[in-house]
Parts: sequence; C-alpha cells; structure tokens
Amino acid sequence: MSRAHDCEFDFEGRVALVTGASGALGSAIAEAFADAGATVAAADVVEPDDEDALLDADRPNVGFYAGDFTDEDDVAGVVEAVREDHGRLDALCNIAGTWRGGEPIDETDADTFDFLFDVNLKTMFLASKHALPHLRETGGTIVSVSSRSSLEGGEGDGVYRASKAGVRLLTETIAEENEGAVRANAVMPSVIDTPMNREMMPDADHDEWVDPADIAGVVLFLCSGAASPTSGAAVPVYGEA
Repeated sequence: MSRAHDCEFDFEGRVALVTGASGALGSAIAEAFADAGATVAAADVVEPDDEDALLDADRPNVGFYAGDFTDEDDVAGVVEAVREDHGRLDALCNIAGTWRGGEPIDETDADTFDFLFDVNLKTMFLASKHALPHLRETGGTIVSVSSRSSLEGGEGDGVYRASKAGVRLLTETIAEENEGAVRANAVMPSVIDTPMNREMMPDADHDEWVDPADIAGVVLFLCSGAASPTSGAAVPVYGEA
C-alpha cells in the first residue's frame, strides 16, 4: 500500500504499464505504483543502466521492457509481452515526452516538429492503440501527460504546445470512444522539478516547481476507484502557480 500525503492507494493484483519510465516523472510514477502493490511494466528506449536513467529497476514489483514507443512494432511487442508475462493490463501511463523550443515558427526546423510530435503525441497514440483492447477486458485506465502550456499559444515553443494539445484532444477522444469501458485522463504539469530542468534553468526559483512524486500521487488517484466518475479530464498539476 502506498501513501501519497494523506491518501492511501492499493493496486495489489493490478498491472500498470508506464512509458518513459527511465525519466524523472516516469520513474516516480513507476515506483509509486510498485509501492502501492501493483506489478509495474516500466518501458523506455533508455535502459535502466544508462547514466541518465533514474529508474530503480531492481525495486520489487518492477520489470523493465525496452522499446522505442515511436515505433509501432516495438509498441505492439512490449504490450503483448506485458500481457503474456502478467495475464492482464489495468493501467497505461503515457509519460514518454520531451521539450524543445526557443525558436519562432518561421525559424523552427521541420525535424524539430517531427521529433516533438513523435515523442509527445505518437508515443501516446501508439501505446493507447495497442493497450486499449487489453484495458477493456479489465475496465482499466489511461493517464497521459499534456501540459499547462497546451492551453494557449506562446512565443518560442509553439510546436511543443501543439503536440501537448494533441495529447489532450486524443485523451478526450479515447474517453468518448470507450465510455463505460476504459477511463482516459490527462495531467497538465508546468515546470517539473527534474535534474534536466535544473540544469537548463539554473537561475529559476526551483521551490515553485512541482516534485515528480506529487504528480505521481495524482496519476495514481486517476487510476484508482476514487476517480471512477472522471474521464476525459485534463487535470492541472502545476501547484499554486
């Protein structure tokens, strides 16, 4: 059983697939599910022994699955392997994602556009596509990562914002198409307190950033029975900013 602040979660007997599990947010979510008793399939293109990986793959209840979630064959293979290994799938957390920005649209390379839509939106689409048949069997849940900045346009990172707006719209679509069978929601962080963000923005006020473990608590809530009336939502997780 896991405690997030004053809330307890019990996912004993359930299987959660977490993409982007080697990163700061993905690893926090994977470990929170494991602490709550779930069997966690932690998936990423970055292996746990990579110097940048933050996932503790030796933790009880956690198994690592290597896969590039921009590649449909890899996605299908990982989802099938998880189903074969554990017999079921109860939760999909689409955490794989990244940020690029700094240039106006007329100076942004097409390669940057392709990269952001692949990593932020295509991974979420492919994982959801292949997980949905298994999630329908268990009355499962999907939680994906959008962004506070997806709510409006802004200078310098318009392509990122557009890719994260796509995550929100696909979330609403999946919720609509699977009403009564699979719940799908998104979370909307602003700046998350990660080693990479601290390195990129050393002079920022890090105290205003949200800890990945706090966002993990919201993700577990959305996958729990306590959130049973909630589907198609985009939940702010950017603190009091």
